[in-house]
Amino acid sequence: MTKLSVNINKVATLRNARGGNNPDVIKVALDCEMFGAEGITVHPRPDERHIRRSDVLQLRPILKSEFNIEGYPSKEFIDLVLSVKPHQVTLVPDSPEQITSNSGWDTKANQSFLIEILETFKQAGIRTSVFVDADVDMVEYAAKAGADRVELYTEPYATMYPEDPEKAIAPFIEAAKAARNLGMGINAGHDLSLVNLKYMHDNIPWIDEVSIGHALICDALYMGLEKTIEEYKKCLDK
Repeated sequence: MTKLSVNINKVATLRNARGGNNPDVIKVALDCEMFGAEGITVHPRPDERHIRRSDVLQLRPILKSEFNIEGYPSKEFIDLVLSVKPHQVTLVPDSPEQITSNSGWDTKANQSFLIEILETFKQAGIRTSVFVDADVDMVEYAAKAGADRVELYTEPYATMYPEDPEKAIAPFIEAAKAARNLGMGINAGHDLSLVNLKYMHDNIPWIDEVSIGHALICDALYMGLEKTIEEYKKCLDK
């Protein structure tokens, strides 16, 4: 079964735009669980422009579903993750000023760096995932670095999907097969939506988890959060 992890960054962005605690990020996370999401994802950035360190600390003891923290492994990020001990940490190569993740790791060029960081988290009992492009070499070097999973960066798929779904999915199938053959778990995320999620899942049904935030929260403005999560989960039905 492919799990749905809801990225709640956009909820925190809306809260921070006005100050106060409306919408309540913690309540939204708990509601996502109640409505059927199997996980919650957060991406705390150094400037706390959406998810704050305090949010992360509040969420860990109350979530019943899987908690995934993603981010660039700066010292501050590493310290936060080690103190919270989520179920999974996802390493992304973002610089602090990036609006959102827009590429995967060069796992070959950053091999030594990733080996050290991944070992640190694994010793703490935290499952590790590395954000990579749909490139077999990058998957293989993520495995060599010791990652438990890769998260496939799916924006290129989402961009090409309306024009040519078969061409769009092809490199992702190859990357996912490579990960499976190496004994790695497979996650996917970035620009997945109700438009393109089912096709990806139909072609790569062994994906362990999809992390979806922006599109899901936008859909919830029209359909409501409960109905939206229900529709996303339908896309992941076999």
